[in-house]
Amino acid sequence: MHSLFRSTDRLYRTTEQEFLVVECVNCRLIRLYPQPPPHELRNYYPDTYWFSATESTAARLEEEYRRMVLRDHVAFVTRAIRESDEEGLLLDVGCGGGLFLRMMSDRGFQGMGLDFSLDAAGTAWREHGIPAVCASLSKAPFEPGSCAAITMFHVLEHLYDPGSYLDAAHRLLKPDGRLIVQVPNASCWQFLMFGKAWNGVDVPRHLINFKKKDLDGLLDACGFEVLRHKHFSLRDNPAGLATTLAPTLDPMARRIRGTGDSDRMKLFKDLLYFGLVVGSLPFTALEAACHCGSTIMVEARKKQ
Repeated sequence: MHSLFRSTDRLYRTTEQEFLVVECVNCRLIRLYPQPPPHELRNYYPDTYWFSATESTAARLEEEYRRMVLRDHVAFVTRAIRESDEEGLLLDVGCGGGLFLRMMSDRGFQGMGLDFSLDAAGTAWREHGIPAVCASLSKAPFEPGSCAAITMFHVLEHLYDPGSYLDAAHRLLKPDGRLIVQVPNASCWQFLMFGKAWNGVDVPRHLINFKKKDLDGLLDACGFEVLRHKHFSLRDNPAGLATTLAPTLDPMARRIRGTGDSDRMKLFKDLLYFGLVVGSLPFTALEAACHCGSTIMVEARKKQ
């Protein structure tokens, strides 16, 4: 392996420690080295990581925005389930506050959430009426063959052993069930342009940085065949570029860091960030059209 760069927690500033990112000289997989042990890694995840536990006006407006940009996730998964002809549970791994499952439930799908965070699982139950459990997928309390679909949006890059989650998904899925996985794409233009400043690296929380071939190869090794790729996410690609360019404006990062801004300043920064997101749309759309988008979403099924 050879060293690419050293970096620290640029977004949430949970630590000032620097971490080494390396690339394997043979397979070209990019990863954090050495990986922090579990007792240390948990310190880099704030309590409200990827969900909002407040009931403020700003939080409600943020949820309406998230509903809007989640629509392409919902459309992608809806199509996958309907084409599979399987009926049963939709399991969202890393469900956060449960908004995605609530939107799928509104469309008639039976959803269940799973998350490492007890607070996130509680928020899914309390705010959206989504049943959720705090567990790892490898030890999830579900019967084999009980799931019509399993989704993992931005989960695999956080795991020490992502193959164990894919193996578990293989056991839980029905014969023609669908697995939908999304990860940041380490072969995107943004990584080439910004390097360690690219938001998709997210040191030290991202232990592995996948390219398309890495993800496809892992799915193949775990008994899946890939049916479809999607290189653009309305929720993730433009916002990811905006955060890369101005991490101090990212709304979640500001909330987690407790910047102490007045209500007027919060509104100003929110509007500025939103303008940056809108301005990022043309570039991220072009990037994705060239199959070099900053995220990859994959639909797969068990090998027939």
